[in-house]
Amino acid sequence: MSQSHLTEFGIFLLRIALGIMFLAHSLFLKLFIFTLPGTAQFFVSIGLPGSFAYMIFAVEAIAGALLVLGVQARWVASATVPILAGATWAHSGNGWMFGYENGGWEYPAYLTLLAVVQGLLGDGRFALSPSFAPGNVQMEGETT
Repeated sequence: MSQSHLTEFGIFLLRIALGIMFLAHSLFLKLFIFTLPGTAQFFVSIGLPGSFAYMIFAVEAIAGALLVLGVQARWVASATVPILAGATWAHSGNGWMFGYENGGWEYPAYLTLLAVVQGLLGDGRFALSPSFAPGNVQMEGETT
């Protein structure tokens, strides 16, 4: 197998892992464990509107599915960066280790970095709808 194939497969594995994490975090943690009203209550407790919880839940679930399927993964991952940065902020007062009470900021910060990397690298193999690369867009009337 060539290095190019290995790289594309590695990017694919990153995309799948990030997508599964979003699905697990939204469906299992927010929906089934904390419940959406409970998640909204947490958002209010840290000074955010409770309605944000429902929006974040939807974005995480949809982004997770799109990442797993490989639908515009570069842009989906990039769109999740502000949410993950917000999660890092939400956990920043709990210390560094995510194992601390109420979770620290290390894991959300790591996930933020992974989403940035996925956005930079693109889709990897087996993408249903590959993202266009920013440098490959030709403007109308532009010649190569």
